[in-house]
Amino acid sequence: MRAYSISRIRVFYTLILIASLADAGSGAFAAAVHGGDSAAIIPLVDASVAHRDDNLLSYTVNEHYRVYRGADHEHPAAEMVVRTLYRKDTGKTFTILSQSGSHLLLTEVLGHVLDSETLMTQPVNRSRVVLTSLNYTMRANGSENVNGIDCVRISIDPKTRSPYLFKGTIWVNAKDGDIVKLEGVTSKSASVLTGATQVSRVYEVIHGVPMATHATADASSWLLGATTIDIDYTGYEMTMQATTPAAGH
Repeated sequence: MRAYSISRIRVFYTLILIASLADAGSGAFAAAVHGGDSAAIIPLVDASVAHRDDNLLSYTVNEHYRVYRGADHEHPAAEMVVRTLYRKDTGKTFTILSQSGSHLLLTEVLGHVLDSETLMTQPVNRSRVVLTSLNYTMRANGSENVNGIDCVRISIDPKTRSPYLFKGTIWVNAKDGDIVKLEGVTSKSASVLTGATQVSRVYEVIHGVPMATHATADASSWLLGATTIDIDYTGYEMTMQATTPAAGH
């Protein structure tokens, strides 16, 4: 008997739900999504995440990190460029291509970021941090145009507290539930010596799935003071597995 992943099962039931809603009339369903109906849009969000996780086998991307101190957002105190390799069965690994600036920031800030990404993208941990209704309480609260895309605005509140889960807002494409933007604060500080981190992330659809293209993270600690990390993601090379598209794709 063929074994199905939990994410595939969720996609299957989401398709059934979408079909049943559509039976009432496609216009009614579209109006429900654009009107901020949580029951209409949140299954699309879950299906989009499952579609990405099932179909994205691997990718490489260049990540350019800049760390700013205090109010100076023009002159980075440290910079690092890494080549990231993601594999579905193992998670992320990083190769540092170049680095400059403060050794303390390179090791204690950016080094910690890379270590955390390595840990949380491992298969055993990944399902606990993805943006789905399994990990978050989600409530749609209106529509908004973001970068030319008609989006539904959804508040997210993690069901458990973690430095890797956010309390805030996501904007998703009203047609298919793909994430377009995230803004939030970590629901738990990484340590007692630091405050919560304010995060913003922008996504674009590449090869049919949403991928991060830019992110910022603002934090403060007794040792480093106010610190901002700015990240650009460029040059994606992706390996996809062709399967049944998610609802809306």
